[in-house]
Amino acid sequence: MSLYDDAVLVLKGYEDQEELRRSYLDHLAAHPDGMWKACDAGHVTASALVVDPERGRVLLTLHRKLRMWLQMGGHCEPGDPTLAAAALREATEESGIRGLALLPGGPVRLDRHPIPASCNRHFDVQYAVLAPPGSVQEISEESLDLRWFAYDEVADVADASVVRLLEATRARL
Repeated sequence: MSLYDDAVLVLKGYEDQEELRRSYLDHLAAHPDGMWKACDAGHVTASALVVDPERGRVLLTLHRKLRMWLQMGGHCEPGDPTLAAAALREATEESGIRGLALLPGGPVRLDRHPIPASCNRHFDVQYAVLAPPGSVQEISEESLDLRWFAYDEVADVADASVVRLLEATRARL
């Protein structure tokens, strides 16, 4: 199964945000290249909120280009077998934490947002991953900083999309 096919199946099975979910499926139907950064009309991305539920905290990255505190994530790559695998790969690469585990149940949220050129628009499929006990983060080239934030601190540093992702993740936990 291709990554495109997996994305369509994941989105068909996602039961929330009906209007937004439908727009993702319509986008993919209209753009067979809609999984890739080269698609000028926008493309599907995969992200993951790194959560340490035992300590009530999340790991956010200060994104190098956007200069915002965000969850880990980014573009799908040809070697990604599934959207979930892409989200897990991105979270592992950007956090430096080995042993992350996807929160069961598939995507936590969808978030479509404009991005500066050349990407134009991201159709982000958002997951959550659980950090193993004693996790130590390691900053990547894509980040200016990595920092753990208590759940109640996130609204003070991140935008509304990250807050919504955290709320949906906590509801699933």
